[in-house]
Amino acid sequence: MPQIHHLPLADIDATALLRDRLALDAAALGTLQASILRDGLRQPIEVFAQPDTQPGTLPFALISGLRRLTAFQRLHAQNPADNPTTNPGRFATIPAFIRAPQDTAQALALMVAENEIRAPITPWEKGALLQHCLDARHFETLDAATETLFPDLTRQGHSRLRGFALVFAELEGVLTDPERLSARRMDRLAVALRAGLGELLHLTLADHRGAGPETQWRALEPVITEALLLPEAPPPEAPPNTPRKPGRPRRALHLRSGITLRREWTRNGWIIRINARHSEHPEIVDDILDLVERWFQGE
Repeated sequence: MPQIHHLPLADIDATALLRDRLALDAAALGTLQASILRDGLRQPIEVFAQPDTQPGTLPFALISGLRRLTAFQRLHAQNPADNPTTNPGRFATIPAFIRAPQDTAQALALMVAENEIRAPITPWEKGALLQHCLDARHFETLDAATETLFPDLTRQGHSRLRGFALVFAELEGVLTDPERLSARRMDRLAVALRAGLGELLHLTLADHRGAGPETQWRALEPVITEALLLPEAPPPEAPPNTPRKPGRPRRALHLRSGITLRREWTRNGWIIRINARHSEHPEIVDDILDLVERWFQGE
């Protein structure tokens, strides 16, 4: 068994690596603190030694055990040392395994593997981690990131993770509590984005910014349904290799006047939603109905 070291909390950098967990559950953290206070730490954290390349670099970087380290930090704050030099306190140091990853990519893979065993992260957090790794240039491609960080998944599983990363990259900052999205809902959002419905998703969310997760999801469902029920292919009666008319299908129309029209698919047919201020365009609905009537029925 690897040697267990007792490292000072002040020597461990919890932010040296990108973290796969975006938020810590307060209730679970409180339960963990109570368990450590009662029984001690049952599983050491994992760290690696950092090269001393810049002033202020801490000796060790955290690989896995963010919740355990946070719990120790809080317990140490709640139980201050009598004398920091001679008696630093029960929680001033934490048991740790010192690993020696070959590079940052391997360190990230160790972190993910540990969390998948102990407390899997959410689909949104997985997408965030993959996208952040690409942004930080830890991997050249999304495929390389998914295969390195989640090596035990099937080809279908890797494809699903790429969808999670796409959803995070496209919808970060516009969804309420995205960590609560189930894998199924993340899959459905990925289908809509891959079908080219990103603009409609953003327009829909703009009308529900700050609303609760369920309210936002109910608003998004018609857009997602279009992606699921209407594959981007020529109609069945079209001859083989029929080219699609340029610019079709039209998802939304933005007019210089500030009016936006967007289509929405339902199981009973199409709906065209009109975003316009009533005070500025009080007759817009009647005008559109008049135009449609003349178009289909003639003068």
